[in-house]
Amino acid sequence: MIFGNVKNLNEFDYLKDNIKKCFEYAKANDLNTYEKGTYKIDGENLFVNIVEYTTTDSENRFWEAHRQYLDLHLMLNGIEQIDLNFIDNMEQKEFVEKDDFLPLEGPENSHVILHKDDFLICYPNDAHKTAICVNEPVTIKKAIFKIII
Repeated sequence: MIFGNVKNLNEFDYLKDNIKKCFEYAKANDLNTYEKGTYKIDGENLFVNIVEYTTTDSENRFWEAHRQYLDLHLMLNGIEQIDLNFIDNMEQKEFVEKDDFLPLEGPENSHVILHKDDFLICYPNDAHKTAICVNEPVTIKKAIFKIII
């Protein structure tokens, strides 16, 4: 997991080029104007999902991890808590290959709170539970870049 803010991208020079491409794309395109949906950047190797939803209590959300893609969550508008743990600390359910979705069960180990321009990169061992409200439910808009491993 890597947590940061786009104003400090110079501190993340060590990131691989395919991850840096996400930030370059976000800088070159006003993602706030994008409608909800999937936008191809480099075919199936790199694409972005623009999502909008209302955050809710943790009990209403689910744990997930991915094997084929990294997730780069970039907050465009709003505030959201994302709970985190390592998949080895959790009960792993059956992997759904067509959706690159590993459902999990277990407790939170830590969490981050994403504000506008914050980002979170989740690797295959990073279980994450998204869309959790901070204080009260709010509607958020976020770009989730999917980067093939």
